[in-house]
Parts: sequence; C-alpha cells; structure tokens
Amino acid sequence: MRIGIDIGGTFTDFVLFDPASGSLQTFKRLSTPHDPAEAVLAGLATLNEPWNAPRDPSADHASRLTFHAPRLTEIVHGSTVATNALLERKGARTAFVATAGFRDLLAIGRQNRSQLYDFFADRPAPLAPAELCFELDERIDRHGRVLHALDPAELAALLARLTAAGVESTAVCLLFSFAHPGHEEQIGAALRQAGLLASLSSEILPEFREYERASTTVINAYVSPVLDRYLGRLAEQLQGVDFRIMQSNGGSISAAQARREAVRSILSGPAGGAVGAFHVAQAAGFSQVLTFDMGGTSTDVALCDGGVRVTSEGEIGGLPVRIPLIDIHTVGAGGGSIAAVDLGGALRVGPQSAGADPGPACYGRGGRLPTVTDANLALGRLPADRFLGGQMTLDAAASEGALTRLAEAAGLAAAPGLSLAQAAALGVVQIANAHMERALRVISVARGHDPADFALLSFGGAGGLHACELARALGVRTVIVPPGASTLSAFGMLAADVVKDYVQTVMLPGTVTFAELEELAGALARRGLAEVAAEGVPAAQIALYPQVDVRYRGQAYELTVPLSPDFVAAFHAEHQRVYSHSQPAAPLEIVNLRLRAVGSTPRPALPSAEPGDADASAAGSAGRRSVVLSSGLVDAPLYDGAALRPGHELAGPAIVVYKDTTVFMDTGDRATVDRHFNLLVAVRPASPPAE
Repeated sequence: MRIGIDIGGTFTDFVLFDPASGSLQTFKRLSTPHDPAEAVLAGLATLNEPWNAPRDPSADHASRLTFHAPRLTEIVHGSTVATNALLERKGARTAFVATAGFRDLLAIGRQNRSQLYDFFADRPAPLAPAELCFELDERIDRHGRVLHALDPAELAALLARLTAAGVESTAVCLLFSFAHPGHEEQIGAALRQAGLLASLSSEILPEFREYERASTTVINAYVSPVLDRYLGRLAEQLQGVDFRIMQSNGGSISAAQARREAVRSILSGPAGGAVGAFHVAQAAGFSQVLTFDMGGTSTDVALCDGGVRVTSEGEIGGLPVRIPLIDIHTVGAGGGSIAAVDLGGALRVGPQSAGADPGPACYGRGGRLPTVTDANLALGRLPADRFLGGQMTLDAAASEGALTRLAEAAGLAAAPGLSLAQAAALGVVQIANAHMERALRVISVARGHDPADFALLSFGGAGGLHACELARALGVRTVIVPPGASTLSAFGMLAADVVKDYVQTVMLPGTVTFAELEELAGALARRGLAEVAAEGVPAAQIALYPQVDVRYRGQAYELTVPLSPDFVAAFHAEHQRVYSHSQPAAPLEIVNLRLRAVGSTPRPALPSAEPGDADASAAGSAGRRSVVLSSGLVDAPLYDGAALRPGHELAGPAIVVYKDTTVFMDTGDRATVDRHFNLLVAVRPASPPAE
C-alpha cells in the first residue's frame, strides 16, 4: 500500500492507495502547526489501531506515537516545513562564504525593485547577516582555470571563526565554481569534517549568475537543518517504509536527499496539487486547464497548456530561487482567511489566516474572528451538519456573531430580507473572490492566455464554493470538480514520478554543433541514469529529456528548448512564440545544458463507471436549504456527492456536498457527472453590464 500526505495550514490530508484492489481512501486531520509531525504520525497511526505505545509522561505527544502497518510500503510526503521556516525566518543560523571581494553579494543583489514607485520599500534582509558573511582569497576564471589557489591555512582560520560564531549551517558560493568546483569541494569537505553542515553552490545549482546561485544556496543552507530534524523524527517512526518527499518540480526524491537539499521541496505541497490536477484533467479529456487550489490558508493557481509548466525563475519571500519548480502563483486567500476592517474603514480579507488553531469561529475552538468559511456558512452554502462528512459540526451561531461584529465595525446595513451577518458575508465572499480572480489573471491573461480557452479545475477543501463564480468572472465555460478535490494534492504525490533536474553552464558560441553539445550533455545523462536508478526505478522506466538554454548574442536572458539536431530552429520558433519576433540571421549563444531524468512510477487508477440514469434528484437528493445569492434568498436543493453516479445531471442553484468539500452552483449553472465521477459544471455566462 502507498500513501500520499500533504500538510496544509488548516488540515493534513491523507490518500491511501491499495494497488492490489485499486482502491483509494482519503481522510483528513487538523494540522498541528506547533509540531507538523504530530498530525502526520497521528493520521498514520489510525491505519492500524491500537496505536498507543507505552507512555512516558516526560516525552512529547508525537514521540509517543508508534506506527506499525506491515502492508504500507511507500509514503510520499509534501511538507510546508521548509517553506514556513523561510517565510517566518525561523531557519538555521547560516553563514555565507564567498570569493574575496564578494562577501556583500547577498546584500547588493540586483537592482530590481518589487515596488517600483515606492521609494521607502524595504528589500528582504539577507538570510545570512553581514557579520556571518566571510571571504576566502581564491579565484577561478570563467573558463574554469585556477588563478589563485585556496590557502589551507586561511581555510583553517575560517573554520575557527565559524565555530566561534555558533554557525549551524554554511552556504559556499565561489566565483565561477560551476566551471571548476574543486575549491568549493575542498571547503565543503573541511566543513563537514568539522561537524558543520555545508551547502555548496556547485552541488545545488552549478549555473552562472552569482546572485541567484548564491541566494538559492543560502536558502538551502538556511532551511535544510529544519527539514532535516523534521524528516529525521518521522524517519525514526517509519522504519522499513520507503519514505519519499515531493519536490517543487513535480517529482519526488528520497527523504535522504531532501534532508540535504531542502530547497528542492520548498513548494512541495502546491506542486503535488498541480500534478494531481493535470492527471485528473487529462483523464476527463481536458489538456488546457487552470488549476485552482483553495485550502484553508492560501490559494495556489497554475496554468497547464498540454502539460504542467516548470520554470527555473521562482521567488519565495522576495528571494530568488533558481531550482526548477512548477510555475505556481499563490495568494493569501483561503477558507480560514480573516475578514477585518482596516484603519480607513474598508473591509479586508486575508492574508492573515485563522489556521487550524483556533480556526474559523464556526470550528468552536475558541476563534472569534470571522473568516471566509464563516461567510459561506452564514450564506447557507456550507451545510453545518455535513462538514467533513458529518464528523465535525460547525457552529452557525458563532459565525453569525463574528460576522455581525464585523458588519457593525464596518458600518454595514442589512440588505432587504437578509440579516446583518449575511450582508457582511456577501461582502467577504466577493472580496475573497476578487483576490483569487486576480491571481488567476496573473497566470493567464498577464502571460498572453485567454482564460476562455481553458477549463477551471477546482480542488482544495474550499475551492468548490467559489469556483463557478470565478469561472464566470473570467469567461471560463467549464469547471471540473473531482470527487477527491479536498485531498487532490496528496493524491498528486502518489501520481508523481521520480524526477531529477540537472544544469551545467557551458557558455558556447551558437556555431557549436549538436554532436558537440550531445557529448557535453553525456555527463549529465550518465549521472541522471545512475541517480534515478539508485532510487529503485528500473532502467527500462527511466527517460531522459536533455534541453539547452539559448539566446541571441547580447541578450541578458535565454529560452529553453529541447536538445535535438534542430535546436537552432526550435529556438527561433520559441522566440517568435514568446516575444512575437525572431532574428534567424543573428548569432546565438549557448548558455546552459539541462537534463530532466524521469523515472516512471505506477499511478493510481481513477475510479470509473459507465454513464447511467440522468436523473440525480432521486439518487443524490438530501433535502433543500435556503441559500443567499447576490440576487437574494432562494430555496436550493442539496445533493449528496457520494451518491451521484456517471450520467447524473444537476441544475443550479444547488449545493453538492462531498465528504470533505462542498460545491456551490448558482442559478443557470448546469452540471453532469462524467465516467470518473468528476462534476463537470457548464457555467452560466456573466450578464453583460447594464448601460
């Protein structure tokens, strides 16, 4: 048996797959932000009751959990531990070692400003403070030749200074180390022999552009000790199980590698969602989708145009990260996003979240602040008695009280036929939708794509309540909601292949032949084959995808195309597609060689059945509810999503309740259930604005 686990800000999701029967089981537990491992171990322990070991009163709760499931062979885990450590600046005490004259590299950075017209905007402080930035008198030239050798005595003095400073982890980024890693390797060996953790840029990112390479290496050094401790605790409890971690690039790696190279899993949870979403979309017959993952704390969106898009130009917390990662845009809007009135009297939603503890007011865990979940409950779109399949009853009175206080603080007046709380709830939902619509436009319209050409695949626990309204605002005609929408990120981890990405800067003229590039790429290919095979993937299941970064001579940035005999023509065509012009007569420059090594793993089959009766009213009817729409109060049917079968048709307004998510359809929306039990909603177009 295999299990995928995704830790979110509010819930930790589990998807259990039994290859023998082909069955999929899902469940959720409230996350434990104070100790994420506690929710993971507690969830795993429920698979094999009894799970309480002999208790030591002096031990913490998580260490008292034991886990014995002899049939479980593999765990693929997506964790926010590294991400949170970076965003909250709770990583290791990190030092930075550079070539003489470059110790201020992190502070200088680039001239780019995120807020172009704000003269008082602050740049993020470097993760390695100035007093922990050190220099070594060595030098490599751009061709990889040693101009000034590393002095062992100077290295010994550096080790003494690092030890005296109480440094836990060290990032080493020397000039042109991607062309000659010898000096970095010498420093790394000395650091590790002295018992210090070392991250070398020649191992993490052997690519030119000093600042981005240094930033990525420092991030790895900063978060790796935190993730190492977390994964180490889990590994102790999971003896005998193949323990894997989801990467930001959409593939998985061993936990051992993730503990050394934590930067590679900095966006592991959202990456799992994008992989799972595209897998579901393909099975449903859609190759162009906008993925919309709305959880309790944030919303992650991505665009898939025939495949999941991977970029190497990411940014986390204002710091550049150059490792390959799925092109995902995140905003602080989720079910737990807190609604408040700002100093100017305007209503705001997010980015602060109520999280899992205390959570929204309706959770009954002490929260008093109104959230998006409270708003949906007050509007009748979220049934209080069916949350998490009825395992958790929501407190409607607490939501009403929190929203009423919000309305009074904002000076809102009750609309005809609605309570003060419902009027506030409508405003909260509209503002949250505006945040998420803006995010979807960033990854579509702002990049030259028409949203109308795509379907919107909604997942995450809160996504179904907002997906149809967002699609209507964007001109999207179809919304896809899979039956396991709330746990799709965890499912995506089971659907992910073993993936390793490699890069090597070469800086060659465009006259170089394909044969010469292929020979240079051979070293990456041999390394990729060996390292993926070491992950337990048979050679017959490993595929290599070599690529090359090309630019016109004089350009500052490059485009990536497949490394093939016609890579030159492919570059001109890609430049034409991206920038609407090309210059076939202009000289080229070959910047980097890249390789993606993919080890195929068996993907869980999606449940399927042939379409049958089109009448869903008898099979899925669960009564009727009063629901607040923007046009007023209506009486809408409630459907049990688990009872719906392929071929069933529904008409809005309606609410479809699954075990761990709820879908809201407005007037004019129509839905069918496809052969994989996905709810396909044909969204009513938006009404034209009144003249």
